[in-house]
Amino acid sequence: NRLEDVRIPENFDFDKIKSLSYEAREKMKKIRPVTISQASRISGVSPSDVSVLLIHMGR
Repeated sequence: NRLEDVRIPENFDFDKIKSLSYEAREKMKKIRPVTISQASRISGVSPSDVSVLLIHMGR
């Protein structure tokens, strides 16, 4: 899976991405997913949140 290969940096600051939904931002700060694929499986994280995350990570 392509999203499984995209790692989220350990110290990634989700608060700096204002276009993420509040719920997605809070859940990702709590759960700290390691990959984009893991983030996409969190309830409350929409496909558009995943797209925004990919854009901010330069993908």
